[in-house]
Amino acid sequence: MMCRTGQDPESSETEDEADTDALFIALLEDSAEELYESAPCGYLSTLMDGTIAKINATLLRWLGMEREAVVGRRRFTDLLTVGGKLYHETHFAPLLRMKGELSGIALEMKTADGGRLPVLVSSTVKHSGEGEPLLIRTTVFDASDRRTYEEELLHRKREAEQARAEAEQARAEAEEARRQAEADRVRLADALAVLQQSLLPASLPAAPGLETAVYYHTASPDRLGGDFYDLFPIDGARWGFFLGDVCGKGPEAAALTSLVRYTLRAAALHDPEPATALATLNAVLHERYAASGDVRYCTAIFGVVDTGSRPGHATVRLASGGHPSALILRAGGHAEFLPTPGGLLVGILPSAPATTAETVLEPGDTLLLYTDGLTEARTGPTHNSLYGEDALHAFATAHAPCTPQEAIGALSELLDSFGDGLDDDTALLALGVPAVPPHPLPATKHDR
Repeated sequence: MMCRTGQDPESSETEDEADTDALFIALLEDSAEELYESAPCGYLSTLMDGTIAKINATLLRWLGMEREAVVGRRRFTDLLTVGGKLYHETHFAPLLRMKGELSGIALEMKTADGGRLPVLVSSTVKHSGEGEPLLIRTTVFDASDRRTYEEELLHRKREAEQARAEAEQARAEAEEARRQAEADRVRLADALAVLQQSLLPASLPAAPGLETAVYYHTASPDRLGGDFYDLFPIDGARWGFFLGDVCGKGPEAAALTSLVRYTLRAAALHDPEPATALATLNAVLHERYAASGDVRYCTAIFGVVDTGSRPGHATVRLASGGHPSALILRAGGHAEFLPTPGGLLVGILPSAPATTAETVLEPGDTLLLYTDGLTEARTGPTHNSLYGEDALHAFATAHAPCTPQEAIGALSELLDSFGDGLDDDTALLALGVPAVPPHPLPATKHDR
């Protein structure tokens, strides 16, 4: 090792090491000061009374202030907003004196231009060797982004609460509307049921020498049906009856049904010939509707049954206006249609000739009239899968012989079996001559 003349080598080495340590310490102090000034967070030190003794450039830049206007001239609370100062005095300062340190406390500082700076503050009380508090060191974090995030969360929360409240109100309104609609539907159904009943006989009258039964299926309780039927006396031994189906649904169909019923009744009392009654109805409908361009029509089968010409029998004479043929369930155990070909829809043309057919009902025979809701009921997935007249004939044959009540009972069960396939109103009317009761066997000697 080289050394100066006359100088102790060991002494010279010790002096060099001391110089190096001093230089290193100076560099550390410069670096620490630079880090303090340029730190990404704010730093300040205050005396115990709050007077600012030291503040870094970062915090000064945030506040837009000069160091000379702050150090030794202001207290920490002077940098806070009114709300921040109040919180500092009532909560922050007492807790800091009690605990010696606080971390992450939200405050607001005021900037030189009058703005507000949301910050998070952490403070620590520094003590002397004897334990006396000397100063307070505070770290300040800019919480602007956090405040913006919190405000956005609060805004979204309020929006969500408002949306939830609106949804709840909408749900309540929808529920109220549903209840009101259901109440209106019930009232409408009740009104329609009453009106529908007014268009049909409340019950069939008792006709001497005849058994009768009727059934009416309403496809929808919300719509007035257009099927109709009636049975009424003409004179002591003759009874008029009819069954049919008017075009359309609703109030128009109801008005047409009422007109048809009362026209046929009046026509039969004037001239009970079935073809004549239908001709009168055709003229009335055509004159009433066709002239105005609002064509209204119906299908109808009209008949007269006479129980006085042959005791225990009934002569039936009927005519059809575009209606399905009547079906007779014979006492002998078979069924047959009573054709009335050539009949036109009633009300379409000025003149609609009808074909008349006649038959005799013997004891145990039942005459069945029906509307096309029965034969046009769907039995498959498509609209072409209809029940049809052949299936009805087979059904009647399987149940013959039977009384009118038995025939209507079996058919009503058949209608129920169609489910959703039965989408049209259906009327059934059955007339029959009571079967002759079997003669009792003569009493034997043992019976006596």
